[in-house]
Amino acid sequence: MCGRFTRTSPPAEVARLFRLPEPPAELAPRYNVAPSQVVAVVGLKPDGQRRGLAMLRWGLVPSWSNELNPKIKPINAKAETLLERPTFRECFLHKRCLIPADGFYEWQKLDKAKQPYHIRMKGGGLFAFAGLWDVWSGGTEKVGTCCVITTAANDLVRGIHDRMPAILKPEHYDAWLDPETPTVDLLGMLTPYPADEMEMVPVSSTVNSPKTDSPGCMAPAA
Repeated sequence: MCGRFTRTSPPAEVARLFRLPEPPAELAPRYNVAPSQVVAVVGLKPDGQRRGLAMLRWGLVPSWSNELNPKIKPINAKAETLLERPTFRECFLHKRCLIPADGFYEWQKLDKAKQPYHIRMKGGGLFAFAGLWDVWSGGTEKVGTCCVITTAANDLVRGIHDRMPAILKPEHYDAWLDPETPTVDLLGMLTPYPADEMEMVPVSSTVNSPKTDSPGCMAPAA
């Protein structure tokens, strides 16, 4: 699964990788993004051509939901069942997005504790999770929400968890956002990212609290 992640790259780097017209005016670094918080999401503007960046709440609420805060607001969607689950089907077919990140956290169960790891590209660097989005409307209120698609873990992550975020390669960004891309091609992008291009670093237990969002979350474990 993906329950916490980081996005510390500067706005100019986000704009460059995702081909945004200009760097986002306000995009503070995030060291411990947690569910229900607002996250940066890249998608197509209404003209279907230009890309834009929006801030959406992490935890998908379908547009057809009777309420904004249902008991279940999924933060993840399994790639294998996207077309089977009503919560995700229409979003997968029509409302896909890129979620900028430069790493995610996972915890290894030990005898009496859990060791957090920061999982990222070797040497660091910005990338994108495959994501879904939707907008819930109630009266005059509109709230945009999103979730991260997950896939089977690669050889690096499998030792501590059987799932990981679906990380898209840059050459797939256009097709992922394109409303005309065939479904079979979209599903083919949602595979485990090559393990030999990633690294997993044990980090401080500071990250355990979702209320903490500081560089200390990524500090190497003592």
